[in-house]
Parts: sequence; C-alpha cells; structure tokens
Amino acid sequence: MKPQNPSPAALSISDLSYAYGKKKALDQVGFEVEPGHCAILLGPNGAGKTTLFSLITRLYDSREGSIRIAGFEVRAESTRALARLGVVFQQPTLDLDLSVMQNLRYHAALHGLSRRHAETRIQAELERQGMYDRRQEKARDLNGGHRRRVEIARALLHEPSLLLLDEPTVGLDVPSRRAIVDYVHELAGSGRVAVLWATHLIDEIHPSDRLVVLHQGRVRALGTVPEVLAATAAADIGAAFNQLTQGGKP
Repeated sequence: MKPQNPSPAALSISDLSYAYGKKKALDQVGFEVEPGHCAILLGPNGAGKTTLFSLITRLYDSREGSIRIAGFEVRAESTRALARLGVVFQQPTLDLDLSVMQNLRYHAALHGLSRRHAETRIQAELERQGMYDRRQEKARDLNGGHRRRVEIARALLHEPSLLLLDEPTVGLDVPSRRAIVDYVHELAGSGRVAVLWATHLIDEIHPSDRLVVLHQGRVRALGTVPEVLAATAAADIGAAFNQLTQGGKP
C-alpha cells in the first residue's frame, strides 16, 4: 500500500524577487507556512512585507520565483490558488454604509457561496467572535476592533487554507489588539487555517509561532522562536529583532 501524499504547505515561497525600477524590494525570499501553523512576518517599516503580500494576492506580479497556495501556483493557477486565500488588509475595507450582514453576504456571493451556505457560515464566524448579535448594525457604528473582527470573519467565510493578515491591529487599543491576537492564534491552533501575520510589534508573537524576519527585502532569520533566539544568542525576540535589523551579528 502506497503511503498517502502529505498535504501541501498552505504557503510555499521560493526564490522570490521583486524590484521597483532599480530598487530591489525583495531579494530571493523563500519560506513555507504549514497547515495549522501561525507564522509571523516580522520586519520594520520598509522591509518588504507589503510588497510580499501584494505578490501573494496577485496585486503585483513577479517573474522571479514562485508562490504556491495550498499547492497551487499563483501565476499559473491563479483562480484555484486565490480561492484558498483569505485576506485582511492593513487599510479597512468594509462598506461603512452597509450592515455587518450585508458586507458579509456580498463577500460570500463573490466566492460563489449559496445563500443558505452563506448564512450558515456567517453565523458561525460571527458567533466565534461574539459579533452575531450585532449583525444588523451598520459597519460605521462599530468601533475599530469590532470592524476588524468582521473583516476576519469575512476572510474566513469560504474556509480558506491560508489567512493573510497585514498589520491588522494598527490603530487599535490594547484590549482590542489582544483579543484579535489571541483569537487568530486559537484559529491556527485549532488546525482550521494557516496564518501569515505581518507585523512590526513584538508583543503580538506567541511562543509557538514560526518567525520570518524580513529586513531590506531579505529573510534575515527563519524558524521557531527558540531557533531564532538560539541563532542570534539573544535573550528575547526584541533583542534578536534589533540585532537582525540594525546591523548586529547575522
């Protein structure tokens, strides 16, 4: 009896480069995010995080390197690859004049969910975040943290393999930030979805996370929290990050 093939990585990036004219934004970037894992894309402003997300989501295109989502190459198999992707962008994207339900129904329709299936998925995702009782409220009447919860629910409606989060807690108060950080880690821990979370905030990292430290377009460190600490001989992630991004030891 042949052994079953293992599930493909939720995200696999190899030899990825991208330039704006003569300025190289990404240089031979490569890493993987396995199913059920949370990976933190950690880097200062200008490190290349947003460019990388733009390539994963096909807002940009690069002929150098490869990006695969759940085994599907984003350039050659765009439709199948992007169907396995959920995204929460840094800039809010809800229609503020629509209710929570209207925002989510519209997104579900874009993914081809039937009305009955959409209603089931919307209820499930809103209930997980304690937002179902507010489903008829307009998005503009929600605070920033609750809007982010709705955006996360929206990104999960079609049950993607990979959830991309581009600095989703920017501008939120501490309790709202902590609630989102804990919820997303619970999602990954449950095995429901793999997560790639772009941030420059050290306190959003959990000990179980995999780290991808990006600086000036290059991966400076890759591995679990203990592996990165061991490689840098740093006392904590903050010290390791400073060392990797401010000209300390490699």
